[in-house]
Amino acid sequence: QERLVESGGGSVQAGGSLRVSCAASGRTFSSYAMGWFRQAPGKEREWVAATTRSDGNTYTYYAGSVKGRFTMSRDNGKNTVYLQMNSLKPDDTAVYYCAAALARPPDGVWTLRGYDYWGQGTQVTVSS
Repeated sequence: QERLVESGGGSVQAGGSLRVSCAASGRTFSSYAMGWFRQAPGKEREWVAATTRSDGNTYTYYAGSVKGRFTMSRDNGKNTVYLQMNSLKPDDTAVYYCAAALARPPDGVWTLRGYDYWGQGTQVTVSS
C-alpha cells in the first residue's frame, strides 16, 4: 500500500533548525520524484524542494525562498526523505507535506499537478 507519513515538525525560534522526515511505503519511494511542499494559513500550497532520479543520477532542486537554508536528502535504506531546515524564519511557518510522483510531472517538479501521493502533513511553527 502506497503511503507517505511525515514527522518531525514542531516549534522553534527564528534562526533555529528543524528536520522533518517522510517515510515512504509501497512503490512511492521508487518514484521518479519526491517533493516537499508547504501551506501557510490562508495561502496556497507552494513547492519547497524536490529530488528526482534519472539515468542513475539524483538531482535536487529548491525554491528560491529556501535555497541555501534547506537541504533535502534521502536514505534509501530507510525509504525516507528528509528536509533539514536551518536559519528558519517566521515566514517558514506552515504545514509541510511530502509528495511522490511516479512519473515525470508534466509541468515540472515544482508544481502540485503530477504528484500522485501525498502525506498528511506536519506543522512547523517559527516564532520571532
